[in-house]
Amino acid sequence: MEDIAQSIPASLIYEVVNGKPIYYKGYKDYLNGTKQLDEIMGSSYIQSLVITKLVYLLISKLDKKYQVLTSEVELQFKEKRKRAADIAIFEKAQLKAIKDQNKYLQIPPKIIIEIDIKAALEEVQDPFSYFHKKTDELLNNGVGKVIWIFTDSRKIMISEKEEIWQIFDWSHDIAITENLVINLEKMIEFDEEE
Repeated sequence: MEDIAQSIPASLIYEVVNGKPIYYKGYKDYLNGTKQLDEIMGSSYIQSLVITKLVYLLISKLDKKYQVLTSEVELQFKEKRKRAADIAIFEKAQLKAIKDQNKYLQIPPKIIIEIDIKAALEEVQDPFSYFHKKTDELLNNGVGKVIWIFTDSRKIMISEKEEIWQIFDWSHDIAITENLVINLEKMIEFDEEE
């Protein structure tokens, strides 16, 4: 297994937990030559639509004190651990000290929004608990809220530290912040009707 791991390009590493890489879903297809790198790391239409609509809405509606970052933001809370976030919402004041640095962030965002699971879970000991463990780790390292959006089941899971985790259908209104409530189904229905 170590020989195989050494031949896997670093660009296929999605996250690192306890010093062990977690690869992008489909990485084996790249290794056996049936898919290109961009096919593995790319998003589906619905994933891309949800992310695009959310980012637009967040940037246009959130209080100006927030900074919205996207594109698999790398977060490094501890040595030998790196997590990725589809969308991370920080208070701008948190980012002032690192304004021009080109490195992974070690500051927990206020909110993380994840769209589906991009990790290859076939090698994870308990694939079902992957997103639970990731969510716990994010919350335990200072993230205020973690929102998971699942495109296949059209469910949303909202987690906050020391709060009951909640699961909703896309048709349910959910609070991103106190002042911003969204309805995912309504947000994307215009595009689906065209």
